Amino acid sequence: MTDYAAVQDYLFSLKARGLKFGIDRMRGFAAALDHPESAVPAIHVAGTNGKGSVSAMLEAILRASGRPTGLYTSPHLVRLGERVQVDRRQLTTDEIVAYTAELRPVAEKVSRASPEDHPSFFEFMTAMAFLQFARRKCDVAIIEVGMGGRLDATNIVTPEVAVITSIGLDHCEFLGDTLAKIAAEKAGIIKPGRPVVIGRMPREAETVIRDVARASDAPVVSVRERFGDQLARCPETNLAGDYQRWNAATALLASETLPVHLRSDTAVALQALRHVDWAGRWQEISVGDRRVILDASHNAEGAGVLDASLARLKAQTGRSPVIVTGILGQARAQALLPVLARHAREIHLVVPQQERACSQAALAEMLQPIFTGEVRPGAVAGIFPGPGRCTLSEPGDTIVVTGSIYLIGEVLARLEPDRGSGEGRLQDF
Repeated sequence: MTDYAAVQDYLFSLKARGLKFGIDRMRGFAAALDHPESAVPAIHVAGTNGKGSVSAMLEAILRASGRPTGLYTSPHLVRLGERVQVDRRQLTTDEIVAYTAELRPVAEKVSRASPEDHPSFFEFMTAMAFLQFARRKCDVAIIEVGMGGRLDATNIVTPEVAVITSIGLDHCEFLGDTLAKIAAEKAGIIKPGRPVVIGRMPREAETVIRDVARASDAPVVSVRERFGDQLARCPETNLAGDYQRWNAATALLASETLPVHLRSDTAVALQALRHVDWAGRWQEISVGDRRVILDASHNAEGAGVLDASLARLKAQTGRSPVIVTGILGQARAQALLPVLARHAREIHLVVPQQERACSQAALAEMLQPIFTGEVRPGAVAGIFPGPGRCTLSEPGDTIVVTGSIYLIGEVLARLEPDRGSGEGRLQDF
C-alpha cells in the first residue's frame, strides 16, 4: 500500500467494524511484532477528563529535561498523525503508509484462524505508536488510554507510573452507570507494585481506586494529599482555566513519582508547565476582528468546568458570548445545554461530521424550554468560511465554540489550514 488515500480507506474499513474491547487481541498483535510496547519506559494516563492535557504536560516536562519523548493520544483534532508524536513531531503520511504496509500482513496472520480477532483501528494505531517510539529510541513514552482502562488496547503496557486524572459519568454505556463502576474500569491500568498518581475526584471513586491499588500492592500518590484543595498551591500553566492548574499538579506529581533516572528537575518541570502545547482547551484565536475561543468540554464533568469558564468570560467582557455548539449524544447534550443557556447571548447549532452527532432539531428542542435567546441552525463552513474569517456577530465580540472535540477539529482545520485537511472519518475513537 503506497497511496495514502488507499491507506485511509483501509484504516476506515477497520474502524467501520466497530469498537472492540479486551486486550487479548492486542497482546497477540504485540507478540507478533516482538513486543515493542516493552521497549520504552511508559507513563500510562487514564481519566474521564484531563488525560490529554496531563499527557501533554508530562511530555513537555520530560522533553524540557532533554529526553526524547513519545506521546500517544486520541482522538486527533485534524490529522491522523497527531495521535503518534516523537518530540511533538507528528507521524507523517509517509510513515503511516509504511507502517500500514508493515502491519497489515501481520494483522492478517494473527487473525487467520479467527477473523474476529483481527486488530481494530485503534489497536492498529496503538501498534504504530509502540513501533515508532521504539524505533526512534524514545527515553519515555506517555500513553493516553483510549477509553476506560481495564479493557483498553493500551493496557498491555507495564508503566513506570499509572495516572488517573479524574472520574466522571461519561461513556456510561461502555464503562458503567455509576462513579464506582467507572472508577473500577479506569483503575484497571494499575499494575502490581507500580505507583499510581490520582488527581482530584469524588471520594466514592477515589475509594475504589485505592482499594484496587492496595490489592495490587501499588503505592498511591494523591494530588489532594500533596496540594490540598487550594488552587494557589498548584503549579501555574499557560493552559487557561482553573482545572488546568489541577491538571498541572497531577502532571508534576507524576513526573516526581518516576524512577530517579527519569525524573526532571523541579525548576525545569515548573518552567515547562508554562509552555504546554495542547489545542482546543479554552484556546483563544484572533479571527479578524473577533475573538474565538475553542473549548472541547463535552461531557457532564466538563460541563461544570465550562460553566465556571463562561461565567468568568462574561465577567471579564461585560457581555454574554455568542456560542457555537455541536454535541455527540443526548446524555452529553442534556449536561451541556443548560450551561450554554445560562451564559449565551445567542446559540448557533451545528452538526459535527460524526454518526453520533445530535441533530439540530434535537438540540433546538432541548433548548426551547430553558433558553429565551436566539437559536439558529448553522454549518461550520458558513460560520468559518476560511482563515481569519468568521461570519457571526459583530467586531469585538467573543464567539465560543464548544460541545465536541470533533467540532473543534473541524473549526481548526478551517481557521488554520497549515494543520492540513481534516480527517474526520478517522476521528471517532
